[in-house]
Amino acid sequence: MAEVKVLTRDFLMKADCKTAFGDIEESLLWSSQQRAASLAATLAGRPSSGPVWIFGYGSLMWNPALEYEESCTATLAGWHRAFCLRLTAGRGTACKPGRMLALKEGGCTTGVAYRLPEAILEEELTLLWKREMITGCYLPSWCKLRLEDGREIYALVFIMDPRHALYESDTRAQIIAPLIAEASGPLGTNAQYLFSLEQELCKLGMQDDCLNELVRRVRDLLAGEKPGPEMKPGFA
Repeated sequence: MAEVKVLTRDFLMKADCKTAFGDIEESLLWSSQQRAASLAATLAGRPSSGPVWIFGYGSLMWNPALEYEESCTATLAGWHRAFCLRLTAGRGTACKPGRMLALKEGGCTTGVAYRLPEAILEEELTLLWKREMITGCYLPSWCKLRLEDGREIYALVFIMDPRHALYESDTRAQIIAPLIAEASGPLGTNAQYLFSLEQELCKLGMQDDCLNELVRRVRDLLAGEKPGPEMKPGFA
């Protein structure tokens, strides 16, 4: 079995995006210049001179790999988690794609907000863009969050771009569970990501009903059992 690469700061700083995450279709791969232009455009829309916060709703919750000055659980209204990104690298391949998490319109999402140090802001965001914007699949957006302590802030949120070539509209559990159960790549298995998400939400006392059926189906598939009957879907 190939060695699984760990997504650390050191890995991200040294990684060659063409090879480090697996084989990415050249037409989809963003250059460092494209990422820099996207970051500059995003910062140009910064809503205020206040601190920059990042909202983590997936792996950023348990593995931010960022230098930050403060973290706080937070709620984002108007968007919900959905495995709507076809995963052909990282934890999947083009031959056996999985599904990665993103945000789609509707509902709300709980996660973790990180306040970045202004002195090293560009360095941290450049690293974050290298992690999240390899193919430019997200729309980095300034969204209002409500922190656990009642503060309201604007934070950078990575929302799925529905115009992207890797966007998948069908996120029903019975469709994506077999994909997640089978997919793997240089960063590990797709199922590991899903279970890490479930574990972190449980640790933080958060509930995401949309994930319950998906987690159950993937576990059943990995255990060699036939998934049970379809449950009433939430947002998908």
